Amino acid sequence: MSSHTVLRHTTRDSWKNIQTFVEPRPIVGKHEVLIKVRSVSLNYRDVAIATSQYPFPVKDNVVPGSDAAGDIVEVGEGVTGFAKGDKVVAAFDPATLYGPMKTWQTGLGGPTDGVLREYITIPAQSVVKIPESSTLSYAQWASVICTGVTAWNALYGNVALKPGQTVLFQGTGGVSITGLVLAKAAGATTIITSSSDEKLAYVKEKYGVDHVINYKKAPDWAAEAQKITGGQGVDFILENGGSGTMKQSLEAIAYGGIISCIGFLSLASQDEMPDVALLALGKGAVVRGIMVGSKEMLENTVRFIGKQNLQIPVEKVFKFGRDDVIKALDFMTGGQHIGKICIDF
Repeated sequence: MSSHTVLRHTTRDSWKNIQTFVEPRPIVGKHEVLIKVRSVSLNYRDVAIATSQYPFPVKDNVVPGSDAAGDIVEVGEGVTGFAKGDKVVAAFDPATLYGPMKTWQTGLGGPTDGVLREYITIPAQSVVKIPESSTLSYAQWASVICTGVTAWNALYGNVALKPGQTVLFQGTGGVSITGLVLAKAAGATTIITSSSDEKLAYVKEKYGVDHVINYKKAPDWAAEAQKITGGQGVDFILENGGSGTMKQSLEAIAYGGIISCIGFLSLASQDEMPDVALLALGKGAVVRGIMVGSKEMLENTVRFIGKQNLQIPVEKVFKFGRDDVIKALDFMTGGQHIGKICIDF
């Protein structure tokens, strides 16, 4: 029986304790495809899982990573529509084909084994073909799965973004920059926040963001957003901070706007918790939790990116292997990146 290399968390007190194993190569089921992984895109979720900070279920000895692009090397006997050699991406949650996710129990790299391994079997119904005409790298396509679909869900999963509306992105990580690329392509006015003038200048030059706010120099960034919009407020906010930034998000949002809760990077103390219910009521605003998205959303995101020939931002690529994966997660936690960090095989 053929074998392959697999990375696993045997303990979850640090990503530095990830271990390498040689295990039997998975056997493809009747309705599955066997994928040779070519690139994996990392997320802050991977750090949270490695350090026991992830607030949702994680299995023991989990294979980390949720976002993989690769080549089909074998198809199950009951599979139609896919063939050996197809370039594909796999959905974050293979069990959610459409509609909202119903549970956190089926996502890759947490409650089930993930993609930091050479081969993986996935139900064929949970796989999306990469457009044949695409010139994007495997790393770029892998970067669409979690961050791209999360951003798509934020912009289209409730009320669809319209050209001319304003979107504010917190920070310069993967979700924000990928969302910025999607929103610009859809004709939106964009605002991004950061504590670094250097990062803001780079994003303005590289990705064409319309407005920037340095929240260190302008701690009341909600007031700055209101000024930019002429007092109307922003229509969409991709809220990466959590409870620590929610009060200002509710101050910056337009009447009837949508705040999509994505991250928990900035937590408020109990006595500083905003009255979200009252503040949202006062604006008629929607505060919506984002659980990545369905396979249908992945299809829509892939189709949009392929049709528009959008360049998905990848900051740095490391090689597959225990030491390089540790270096990649070290780099991620350093917080200096703009865009995605990937592992190529």
